[in-house]
Amino acid sequence: MDTSKMIKAYCLKTKEKNVPMQDAVVSKTAKGGYMASGHDGKGNKMAAILSEAKALQAIADGVAKKGF
Repeated sequence: MDTSKMIKAYCLKTKEKNVPMQDAVVSKTAKGGYMASGHDGKGNKMAAILSEAKALQAIADGVAKKGF
């Protein structure tokens, strides 16, 4: 899979920036925003707040599943 299209997030446990998120699922928040959750491949959970454009683009590219 092309890692340039993957959602990148900050891993709180390892303190690494721009870590590609695997098995990402995009969901909507209660206020209408978009959030992606997944893991970094080492068992550490990750989450990222996304704009509507980035969230829908990630779903269209096939790097994230639609969870709403």
